[in-house]
Amino acid sequence: MQRRSFLKQLTVSVSLAVAGMGATLAQAQETIKVGVLHSLSGTMAISETVLKDVALMAIDEINAKGGVLGKKLEPVVVDPASNWPLFAEKARQLISKDKVAVTFGCWTSVSRKSVLPVFEELNSLLFYPVQYEGEELSKNVYYTGAAPNQQAIPAVEYLMSKEGGGAKRWVLLGTDYVYPRTTNKILRAFLKSKGVDDKDIDEKYTPFGHSDYQTIVADIKKFAQGGKTAVVSTINGDSNVPFYKELGNAGLKAKDVPVVAFSVGEEELRGVDTKPLVGHLAAWNYFMSVKNPTNDEFKKKWAAYAKAKKLPGADKPLTNDPMEATYIGVHMWAQAAAKAKSIETDKIIPAINGQTFKAPSGLTATMDAKNHHLHKPVLIGEVKADGQFNVVWKTKGPIKAQPWSPFIAGNDKKKDEPEKK
Repeated sequence: MQRRSFLKQLTVSVSLAVAGMGATLAQAQETIKVGVLHSLSGTMAISETVLKDVALMAIDEINAKGGVLGKKLEPVVVDPASNWPLFAEKARQLISKDKVAVTFGCWTSVSRKSVLPVFEELNSLLFYPVQYEGEELSKNVYYTGAAPNQQAIPAVEYLMSKEGGGAKRWVLLGTDYVYPRTTNKILRAFLKSKGVDDKDIDEKYTPFGHSDYQTIVADIKKFAQGGKTAVVSTINGDSNVPFYKELGNAGLKAKDVPVVAFSVGEEELRGVDTKPLVGHLAAWNYFMSVKNPTNDEFKKKWAAYAKAKKLPGADKPLTNDPMEATYIGVHMWAQAAAKAKSIETDKIIPAINGQTFKAPSGLTATMDAKNHHLHKPVLIGEVKADGQFNVVWKTKGPIKAQPWSPFIAGNDKKKDEPEKK
């Protein structure tokens, strides 16, 4: 009898445990987890922290309207701390342990290259919101920032034009990693196609976190004595602050040697005295200063969110291009999930392709039907004394991305869509 009673109790206990497990699983499935993978410390925190915040704002907006497929989105935020191998470790954690449906993250190309094999191996999706060097296509990545033909090439064409100052000599100055080096490889080939000699191109690199730009700025001034010179800056992260301070200290004015930056926006200029930098340039696909109702609403939402969450800098809320690209990506993924009635990678991809979203830039952003890149307008802005940008040139409409630059040999044979693996 005791044995029978014990077995009965055991059966009840197991049944309750299984029921409990079922309840736990049911609870786990009440939300859809999404990953946010940005450096919140280290050299890239100056640029990436606000991308985490704007992703959370977009998630809150979606949840306020009922979430996705009737479930609230639950963000899982991790900090890879500007440590490139750690990005891969954190990505694996998000996908395998936290079971996120999608991840929004990365800034530098070295961080994206670090996580790419993980997303492909585990067949998960990454939305990458920053301009980059191209030369990559993956089924598992959506690139909402600019390819070189949507930023770097138009910027250099502008500086070569009469309107942009007619530059003849070029300093290609960047942080020493894959994005600046590949972008400059493309730009060097482009400049040579326009008849620029190697002697008129000076290529320089500094490590992440570099802070002493005195010698480099002095070298730029000396190089500029040989003819009308422009600087193309692919410096990333907090090194931009000492670089721009040194430009000001050295009196290197835009009318003499204009600098066009690809990784400096409103946020990076927050800690810099911009008065000596008036007239220097940045090329992006969005500026906070663009005037249209969609952008007015975006800025208003961001200001309210920053204040409500007591974010650093909430007294002077700024928006920038990678924030816009992040915001577009989160909303496009949610729209695609609703369309596909699924969050599974292979089911949602066809629904993401061709997706549109009314962007703060003032134009409708369209995800290319094949190549996982957005069609984007190109804008060139001049730094103003208040740290904002005055748009001096823009394309008439959105430009389709060229992931494979025509200025790199052999790219004409590559397909404009990811390989199906």
